[in-house]
Amino acid sequence: MHDSQLQKIPDTLYTARQVRELDRIAIQEHQLSGLLLMKRAAQTCVDSLLHHWRGTSRVAVFCGSGNNAGDGYFIAAFLAEKHVQVTIVQVGALEKLSSDARQGYEACCQQDIEIIADPRQAKLNQVEVIVDALLGTGVAGEIRLPFAEAINVINSLPSRVLSVDIPSGISADTGQVLGVAVRADVTVSFIGMKRGLMTLDGPDYVGEMQFDSLGVPEDIFTKVGKSVVRLSYPDLVADFPKRRGNSHKNSFGNLLLVGGDQGMSGAILMSAVAAMRAGAGVVTVATHPAHASFLGTIHPELMVRGITDAAALDSLIDKASCMVIGPGLGLSEWSERLFSRAIQAELPMVIDADGLTWLSRLPIEFCANNNWILTPHPGEATRLLQGAVEHSESYESANLPNVQFDRFSSVVEIQQRYGGNILLKGQGTLICNSDDVFLCPYGNPGMATAGMGDVLSGVIGGLVAQGCSLIQATTLGAVVHGKAADSCATRFGQRGLMATDLYPEIRRLVNGN
Repeated sequence: MHDSQLQKIPDTLYTARQVRELDRIAIQEHQLSGLLLMKRAAQTCVDSLLHHWRGTSRVAVFCGSGNNAGDGYFIAAFLAEKHVQVTIVQVGALEKLSSDARQGYEACCQQDIEIIADPRQAKLNQVEVIVDALLGTGVAGEIRLPFAEAINVINSLPSRVLSVDIPSGISADTGQVLGVAVRADVTVSFIGMKRGLMTLDGPDYVGEMQFDSLGVPEDIFTKVGKSVVRLSYPDLVADFPKRRGNSHKNSFGNLLLVGGDQGMSGAILMSAVAAMRAGAGVVTVATHPAHASFLGTIHPELMVRGITDAAALDSLIDKASCMVIGPGLGLSEWSERLFSRAIQAELPMVIDADGLTWLSRLPIEFCANNNWILTPHPGEATRLLQGAVEHSESYESANLPNVQFDRFSSVVEIQQRYGGNILLKGQGTLICNSDDVFLCPYGNPGMATAGMGDVLSGVIGGLVAQGCSLIQATTLGAVVHGKAADSCATRFGQRGLMATDLYPEIRRLVNGN
């Protein structure tokens, strides 16, 4: 039998449908019985539970009606064999149990394990650990009674919680809370890693994430179509080329940043400095004349030009190898003139912040370009999609959902509409080009502060300037940015983290240290 052994979290993430297909292939094409996989999953959970909470003597297992319930019954039976006192709270209908899950139920009956239908009647205040085996990956729509009540009971108790495969109430595909969801301390996921556990609300509910493939054959993972790839800093930085000794500043690009309307000089300055710290050779800032000399005094390394007439951008564009458009750009007439001129340049470009607002207002024929990187937060992403609808009666998404309801579909939809490389910010930042979708697992809530997006656009622009492909710059930039923030938060805490705190860490990380 498979030896229970927790494994590294995989870099490939799947939808619930894909995981069900992986399960089917393992059972039907490789003759691994569903009962065997269920017992393996249960044993892994038991080992994890007793590892995390040594000396546990009382456990309650909440069971639904699906295969998760089968896992739960076998968990209860295996714990009872180890002389742990177990209570099963049976929430789902017994008549709906699969044949495999029913065998787990019968194993519990043979051991005279207490089974209670109403969680309010169970003596749960003395329970040390709760096992959540209520709902699996197939749940859709808002959680209803009696499951919603059971989830609320679990969350109200002081006990530690281990969720089987996924916290009940979390969408395996989107990470959305379906009305109510279990807040786990540990989640043990099986066979294929569910993408919803890594984005939106998922990471707030899983607690410590653990994984076991249950010993299914490696070749089954090639049979379920395209998947989301979780990014890895060591892998990405290893592909970032070392610098040759025979180099000069122009070897690493001339990045032009366009933005900084009156009263918004900070955004363009943060973006420009971030680009320098990421390694750009020359950084030129085209900004409002009101603060041009001021910016150059703060950081004399920057080439700062005050721009009144948009036509003055032309000479700067001619010298540039790439651009960042939008930090502090504003929505004034001056802003519109600069944006309209800059967007016509035949250069690789990063568009962020107010640049995205101006882009969303453009007629449809100007809105597709494979030579740019767009970096919207969810609000900006919504404007991009709304703008696309306004400019195209035939556009399919006339009834647009909230971007956050399904971040994966949203980032793909924006890419199909606008082309290029799309970075959708948020917990579990997503990156999409015409071929792939990537997820950045780095970052923390301390980044929810002004200027973080400006620093990100500068880092990505700085990487493009150094010769990275657009997708390489976007993925490495997102990872360096998030990991830099994590390093700062680890040292000093999340609260009070400022965007400019990231500069030293950005420099360290792009150097592979």
